[in-house]
Amino acid sequence: MIFLRRALIPLAFLASPVLARDAPPTEAAASAPSWDPALWDLVDSEFAPEAAWRFGRLDNGLRYIIRRNDRPENTALVRMEIAAGSLDERDDERGFAHFVEHMAFNGSTNVPEGEMVRLLERLGLAFGADTNASTGMERTQYKLDLPRADADLLDTALMLMRETASELTFDEQAVARERGVVLAERRTRNTYALRNTVDSLEFFFPEARAAQRMPIGAEETLAAADAAGLRAFWEREYVPADTVLVIVGDFDPAIVEAAIAKHFADWQARPSPDQPAAGPVEIADAGREAVYLDPALTETITIASHGAWSDRPDTAAERRDTLLRVVGGRILGRRLQRLQRSEDPPFRGVSTGTSDFFEAARSTQIAAASEEGQWPRAIATVIEEYRRMLEYGPTPGEVAEQTANLRTAFENGRANAGTRSNATFAGEAFRIARGESVPTGPMEDLALYERYEAEITPENVLAAMRADANALDIPLIRFSGKTAPEGGIAAVREVVAAALQRPVAPPEDGDVAAFAYTDFGEPGEIVADERIPDLGIRTLRFANGTMLNLKPTDLSDDRVMVRLTLDGGELLESRAEPLAVELTPLLSAGGLGRHSRDELQSILAGRSVGASFGAGDEVFVSSATTTPRDLELQLQLMAAYLSDPGYRAEGLGPWQRSLGDFFARLGKTPQSALSEGLGPILSDDDPRFTRQPIEAYRALDYAKLRAVIGDRLENGALEIALVGDFDEDEAIRLVAQTFGALPPRETQFRAYDGGERIRSFTDRRETFTLTHGGEPDQALIRFYWPTTDQTDWDLSSGLTLLARVVDIALTDTLREELGQTYSALSSSSQSDTYTDYGTFAIGAEIDAGQLAAAREAMMATIERIIADGPDEDMVERARRPLLENLANRFKTNSGWMAFTARAQSEADERARMLMAPERQQAITAADLKALAARFLDPEKAVVIEVVPAAPPS
Repeated sequence: MIFLRRALIPLAFLASPVLARDAPPTEAAASAPSWDPALWDLVDSEFAPEAAWRFGRLDNGLRYIIRRNDRPENTALVRMEIAAGSLDERDDERGFAHFVEHMAFNGSTNVPEGEMVRLLERLGLAFGADTNASTGMERTQYKLDLPRADADLLDTALMLMRETASELTFDEQAVARERGVVLAERRTRNTYALRNTVDSLEFFFPEARAAQRMPIGAEETLAAADAAGLRAFWEREYVPADTVLVIVGDFDPAIVEAAIAKHFADWQARPSPDQPAAGPVEIADAGREAVYLDPALTETITIASHGAWSDRPDTAAERRDTLLRVVGGRILGRRLQRLQRSEDPPFRGVSTGTSDFFEAARSTQIAAASEEGQWPRAIATVIEEYRRMLEYGPTPGEVAEQTANLRTAFENGRANAGTRSNATFAGEAFRIARGESVPTGPMEDLALYERYEAEITPENVLAAMRADANALDIPLIRFSGKTAPEGGIAAVREVVAAALQRPVAPPEDGDVAAFAYTDFGEPGEIVADERIPDLGIRTLRFANGTMLNLKPTDLSDDRVMVRLTLDGGELLESRAEPLAVELTPLLSAGGLGRHSRDELQSILAGRSVGASFGAGDEVFVSSATTTPRDLELQLQLMAAYLSDPGYRAEGLGPWQRSLGDFFARLGKTPQSALSEGLGPILSDDDPRFTRQPIEAYRALDYAKLRAVIGDRLENGALEIALVGDFDEDEAIRLVAQTFGALPPRETQFRAYDGGERIRSFTDRRETFTLTHGGEPDQALIRFYWPTTDQTDWDLSSGLTLLARVVDIALTDTLREELGQTYSALSSSSQSDTYTDYGTFAIGAEIDAGQLAAAREAMMATIERIIADGPDEDMVERARRPLLENLANRFKTNSGWMAFTARAQSEADERARMLMAPERQQAITAADLKALAARFLDPEKAVVIEVVPAAPPS
């Protein structure tokens, strides 16, 4: 995996700052013997971390951070980060940091080539999901998610980390094979989006090293990479002083500390190389323009100016200023969001803000995306709103809305302090490890916010934003899109210049109404009340037919998951009306009868509520996570969307404006071409599973959606599920006042046995060739077989395990042995909606020149499994991670929701899920061989090859 760590972050969408109190650290934190700010380049911080952290450094310079945590219980995360990334590469090493990351899985002193992944799979870690790594410009991180917090597994994890750090062997043949994988990953990622990103970096930061050091590397240097070159980079950059271990989980920190010393204390210290700067950036750079065209790009204008970067110490004053900037950015974001939500939005997307470009500059950027040819209106509107903010500042009402949201966020953080996740703590640890700031904990965060809340005034917000922004007098201007702007780039410069000079009016402050949906009638009467003994799930039914399922847990303090399941979904579509429920996800965008969506956002400021609505195969689903104190409002909001949706046309504006660009991108990558062609091929052009013409989407409106789903909203069977930290009796009372008070509705989910559940799989057994508009070396191949639905539980479990076995076998063949692909695919999908329908698929993205060889290798793999079956080791490598995932299901609220959401309407599903581990344990290699022979006959596969389109003549 590759990531670019420090892209410019739009100020309008910045997350809440991490705050801490501006007071001496607590006695516990101050006396913690392991905290030394100098060790973490945080001597300028005024804060100390919570006492539960353990910090240390070995004599060789390796540093570590440990945090004991039991959410999820009996699990852990192990991370090793090396301060070496693509910025460290010399000109002839571009891509080496990422290549070395790959070689970590390809042989070391004590782990033979190919055995690291196998070893981890035997211990219950799935490759990709639990075993991964990522390379950025400044650092490389290795990641292991431990499904069990036991000492032996920790010992193995640290042994493997040490092997990566100092014991890689770089066998020449292994390098040659992995070179194909790295080049395959580069080929797969070489899309219009990546090329646009690279060109943008090169334009705005033309002299910067970062613009020339994308982690994916250069094809010529990767092709020339050999074992000696990779080893030289690794030995130079992988040194103890540049290495940090982070371990968070259900371990005694003393045990972890001893294990770190055991595995890393004898790693020999070496000098730490200096990392080259990401710049330089010419701060005075101005007045340049560029046009970048690609047929898949959304029309976008970006303007920018640069200022000097400054090292901002982690002080209370700086956190106060950050808070003010964040409030201002959010307010500007709300103004732009309001415009984008209009029936005729002036732009498709927008970002504004000032942020660091590494430590080379602080850059102000404004970007506006538009429909084709509408760029003048888009960029002028965004510039106007940006200038309005910097000229007049926010209104008191806008400040009040954002402070309400911030206070709630900090209060929720404090309430959940005791059940924070491993991932949360790992993220905080790396803020320390990188010398960014000291995370001080939810209690202190709230305390500092309360101290400064009174200072969040319109005047102070305006001052903070002005102090941070760079002048845009003669900005850099970049146009990207499908076709050049009318009048050329000079016309763009004229529009931008005029917008920067045009007078702007001050903002208006509006009133905030009260929420209008608090009374749904007489509370509903309970007519059934039972408890499922083995799971502790309480099931109730109200007189109006509403079902309620409750599962209180202590897994996440102050958090309540709510899910609404309503009869309907995509089964309401037909061959005659294949887009009948297409607009369902936009139901909430239309607001409520008495409140627009934008009004709701202001009304609900400071409350932990939300509303989403989506269509599944046979149900509509709305989900949210709230708090016990906001549970009543959350239920009222969901009930309001059922009883009085607004269907305001403005809710469709942004979606309608996006259709042109969406259709223009179709088929521009192999994956996109496959997704468009797969449905019609497998279904013999059934319109329910086939992309319709753009005109059909443009003809959709809320009136058509209402005609289809209105009856379901009013009358469809309804099941409500609550999981988390709540009082049962109070929850029952609140549901009785909302959903239980609605008019009577159907008491059972419909059977839909009038042909809706018929979905065919084509009888054609042939090779279909699709073309894509991406790079000429990109290709993709897929094999599809029909299976059946999931009514046979044993068969379903067997196909699930077979898919994992085939995935391992294909990865071994295509990636490890032949080096043809970055990742192989194998999946089994059995429908619980369509009778007798299911698919089994395998595939890979490959070089267009290797299509025939890959096809032959994949079929040989399937034929080998049919003839010989998988060996016992491969079965266990496939099964063990699956069993670990099943064992950990009840450690999170989301895991419990899978059992609770439809505990009444799908009671048999509960038994199916509970018995899954037992069924998986019973499956043998012979069973999998028989399943492969039954379903994966190569002669009965539908083969889809996606190849490059012929270049235009």
